[in-house]
Amino acid sequence: MSLTKEIAVDDAETTLNEPAAPAAAHPAKWKFWLLTMAGLYPLLTALVTVTGPLLESLPAPVRLACILPVAVAAMVWVIMPLLTRRFAGWLAR
Repeated sequence: MSLTKEIAVDDAETTLNEPAAPAAAHPAKWKFWLLTMAGLYPLLTALVTVTGPLLESLPAPVRLACILPVAVAAMVWVIMPLLTRRFAGWLAR
């Protein structure tokens, strides 16, 4: 058991003693904001247009509660990954 502890301490010391890698520069927040708006506006426009007839009898907060999970999931797992890959060069500038 002491061997395991010695290895763990050794690894921690090695990790702590290594020089830190230079931090990658993060893109400007305004670029992420613009990219998010570029993906979110058409998505919400389409969702509201498509679901409007189905959800028109519901109060606005309930309609929003139905649309929002779909919009967030699409943004997180589909739209933003596509946009960030497509605009990676621009984001890096």
